[in-house]
Formats: sequence, structure tokens, C-alpha cells
Amino acid sequence: MIMERFDFLVRSCKLADTLIDVQKLTPSIGAEIFGVDLGAEISARQFQAIHQALLDHQVIFFRDQKMSVDQQKAFVRQFGELHIHPGPRFPIDGHPEILGIWADENSKRVSGEEWHSDVSCEPKPAMASMLYIHEVPKNDGGDTLFASMYAAFEALSDPFKRFLSGLTALHTGAAAYGGGRSPIAATNIPSAEHPVIRTHPETGRQALYVNRYFTSHIAQLSRSESNAVLEYLYGHAEKVEFQCRFKWRANSVAFWDNRCVQHKVIWDYFPYRRNGHRITVSGDRPFHQI
Repeated sequence: MIMERFDFLVRSCKLADTLIDVQKLTPSIGAEIFGVDLGAEISARQFQAIHQALLDHQVIFFRDQKMSVDQQKAFVRQFGELHIHPGPRFPIDGHPEILGIWADENSKRVSGEEWHSDVSCEPKPAMASMLYIHEVPKNDGGDTLFASMYAAFEALSDPFKRFLSGLTALHTGAAAYGGGRSPIAATNIPSAEHPVIRTHPETGRQALYVNRYFTSHIAQLSRSESNAVLEYLYGHAEKVEFQCRFKWRANSVAFWDNRCVQHKVIWDYFPYRRNGHRITVSGDRPFHQI
């Protein structure tokens, strides 16, 4: 009897070590993950499964999570070095890696209202970001949209893909961080030039890599030509068929791959409160490889 009980416990532990339920949300992007507690120590197999789900689905979601600040940092740190934001509006004392997300009846604007990839204005933009929402608006608003830049690139015609191949674009934080929007000094606002089409360093897939929030212009084109091309690419990238939409509940988590995903928050909940913590993983220098 004792041996049977022991065998049952061993089988249960092995199952718990590998069981992660991944439920796809749309054909292009997004999956919800069940069967894992991000606040606990996860196994190597669970981490590998979560990492693979991120690569496969580009943004993954978790419900009913309970994490302290240190637990959230510990989980995200498994994916790489934690990024320090250049100009946080709501810093968390003692935790420079945490970006506070806060909106209430006094807010004049909220971060992320334009489609963007996090800190694409830096020479080595973010690899991934995790947003953990603690409080959701009372009117049930505050959804976040995510769009697959794999799908956006793949839907372009072959001649247009060839035209974009080899082009680079300037990304700058001037609009996002300038004009008193953040405590960053004007002389320290980051900017960088990146390929318009980016090769994902882990999957090898090609992704469109320009966004309304940070991209200024395409370096090889005149301003008028650049404006026309970028405006087309922005509209193309934001098509609903490339998107998934996440409805937040308290203690929900979204974890997205900035190398192939853009996102946008819907501010439809004024004057209600929405707050949480975001952590970003530092990335590498974007490149394009045919």
C-alpha cells in the first residue's frame, strides 16, 4: 500500500512538472496558459514550455496569478537581463526594473495609447515585456490589443518585401519622452536606426519593425517618400486580422515578444483606476538576414 502511494505521488509530480495547458486565441497571435503558478519556483521543463509558447504565439496570457515584486522579477529574469526604463513616470522605490502602470481620475494621458514595440528607440530594444495588472477599471475597460508583425510582413506582396529589404528607419524617443512627458533630460533621449524588416534571432522568421510611437523616418528615402511608405505600413500592421485583444481581470498577466509584436492600450475607462507593474527584458541589436 505504501509503495502504491509512493508510485502515485511520483507520477503526480512528473505530471505537475510537465503539465502546461496552452490554448491558442487567434490564428495569427496569442495563447492563454493554464496550469502554472508564476509566483512559485517553476521547473526547467515548465520554463522551457513557457518559453516555447512565447516563441510560437508571440504573446501569452496567465490568469489568477499572485506574485510579489520580487517573485515577478525572479520569473522574468529567467529570460534575460532586466531592462531599466530611461524615463519611468511611476517608479517603484527600490525596484528600478519595475515600471509602474497607473491611471486614475487625475490622468491626462496614459502610456501606450499608440501602437508600438517597447523602447524600439534604443540601440538594443526590449526582448520581451511582462505586464501584471493588479486593479482593473470598474467599467470593465482597459483592454490591450496585440498585433503580430510576422503576420503583417507575410501578408505583404513579394515585390514590396524586396523593396523594404535592406531599408533602415530611425527610431527616437522624442515624442514619447519629450515635452515633459517623463523625467528624462532632452539630451538623454534615446534614438537608434533599425532595419525595417527584422529577423527574429530565435525563430529566424521575418517581422515588420516600424511603429507609430517611435519610428521617425526611413533613412534611405526622402521625407515625403518615407511618410507615404510608413503611413501605409502603419495602417497595414494594425489590421484586425493580425490582432488579438486581451480583456484584463485583476491579477492577470500578459507576456509579449517585442521583437515581433506591437501593442496598444485602450483608454476607455476614465476616470476609473487601472494599475500594475511592468518588467522588460533587455534585448539585442536588431538585424535583417535574408
